[in-house]
Amino acid sequence: MKANVGGIDRMLRILVGLALIAWALLGGPLWAWIGVVPLATGLASRCPLYPLLGLSTCAAKKP
Repeated sequence: MKANVGGIDRMLRILVGLALIAWALLGGPLWAWIGVVPLATGLASRCPLYPLLGLSTCAAKKP
């Protein structure tokens, strides 16, 4: 599978995911565990929703 999550998008996903998980661990609401999703997609550099929407934030590689 091709990566479709680029640099800034990837870093934001990882940071938001970690922040939400930390909030959940520190007694935040149950829904804060949704942070697992952006964390996983950021670490994998792949978002399953992007192809459905025709999106990609990866820079185009030139030969």
